[in-house]
Amino acid sequence: MPKLGPKAPKAAKNKRMHEEMHKFKHGLLKSSSGQKVTKRSQAIAIGLSESGQSKKDSNRKKRNKGRH
Repeated sequence: MPKLGPKAPKAAKNKRMHEEMHKFKHGLLKSSSGQKVTKRSQAIAIGLSESGQSKKDSNRKKRNKGRH
């Protein structure tokens, strides 16, 4: 399935994340190299990327890095 864009509804993003974690639980989730994903943290990163939620979080961290 294609990745969701930043303007997709939140419900669609949550559903995509749920689908990716379901694939991981059943051993069907594969990385870009084609190998099976075995770490939960890697599965979460893939799910966030596919659902378009990772961009928002990473930009916020970059902006606030130098501010105290």
